[in-house]
Amino acid sequence: MNLLEKIKSLSLREYEQVVKWRRHLHANPELSYQEFNTVKYVDEQLKSMGLNSIPMATTGLIVDIKGKNPDKKTVALRADMDALPILEANEVSYKSTKPGVMHACGHDVHTSSLLGTVKILNEIKNEFEGTIRFLFQPGEEKNPGGASFMIRDGALENPKPNSIIGQHVFPLLPAGKIGFREGMYMASADEIYLKVIGKGGHGAAPDLTIDPIVIACHIIISLQQIISRNASPKQPTVLTFGKIEGGATTNVIPEEVNIAGTFRAMDEVWREEALARIKKMAESLAEGMGGKCEVNISRGYPFLKNDPVVTRRIKQAATEYVGAENVVDIDITLGAEDFSYYSQLVPASFYRLGTRNEAKGITSYVHTPTFDIDEESLKISSGLMAWMAINELLH
Repeated sequence: MNLLEKIKSLSLREYEQVVKWRRHLHANPELSYQEFNTVKYVDEQLKSMGLNSIPMATTGLIVDIKGKNPDKKTVALRADMDALPILEANEVSYKSTKPGVMHACGHDVHTSSLLGTVKILNEIKNEFEGTIRFLFQPGEEKNPGGASFMIRDGALENPKPNSIIGQHVFPLLPAGKIGFREGMYMASADEIYLKVIGKGGHGAAPDLTIDPIVIACHIIISLQQIISRNASPKQPTVLTFGKIEGGATTNVIPEEVNIAGTFRAMDEVWREEALARIKKMAESLAEGMGGKCEVNISRGYPFLKNDPVVTRRIKQAATEYVGAENVVDIDITLGAEDFSYYSQLVPASFYRLGTRNEAKGITSYVHTPTFDIDEESLKISSGLMAWMAINELLH
């Protein structure tokens, strides 16, 4: 049996265990930077394999598997562990036991699959050269991103990986298929918070007030011109305001209005320019209408770029593992991922694991109360990463 067939066999052997891990994690979700029980559980599984981890980023850890000639090359694999503040609507045996907290983005899948990869590679460590580092990180869902803390604490040092690979569920692809994208793939993500301050008063006497609701409306509409008239038509970019709060009744003009939104871009120069324009325009418009606007920009993740060479290599590895008919090219997305921090420092590739099954009714997108996966995808998720890692060590 060659190494590829051996890995496939081990992946199928560990399938039921990976499902158990995934269901345990799904039933016991923890929010960003609160993954204390999750990281403890992961560490317990690693210890049961005879592996000692290194804690970092408070609720994260790394662990290395050293093959023969461990200093020859290092490849890193990453999983995230946090859940979202969503009330789960699925009625399944592994439903979240924590009301209002749910693994609605598949991080339970990423963590359990990477544990499976650890188990496979630990078993065959005498059959490859080099070191494989596993990153189990917190806080992917919340600024500034757990990846930034993992990097701060040395996850990419001693030694620095030659490349890093990340896997993420993708409910638009059927289970069994794998998606790849070379180059720019995901956007930067910044949060925009605006406090529009006016002068409150009676709704029937607007002349005695400075109406922050009217000012806020002008700001929201005008800021869209930054996208339509300043961004290059060739440059994917989005500015969306998803929250506006102000006032309590029909006949009272409030003192202030609060607005919150997100800005996405795929170019760091344009990102900086746009954020500066957003601040200046919001402040100037409010001032021109007699009010004031306090602008708070929470800096999020940078854009995510998939190294073309690494992506082509792992795509070829996937073709060998699941067949060319199950490997597809996917489009860019204005979604964001803190894996992008790694991609700024190390040749990286972030690929997608198909998890959809229309026949089973598993079609909900991520970040929804009904998100779930076809667990058949777990038959390949661990072995595929193992095969990709070994192929990376050879290049």
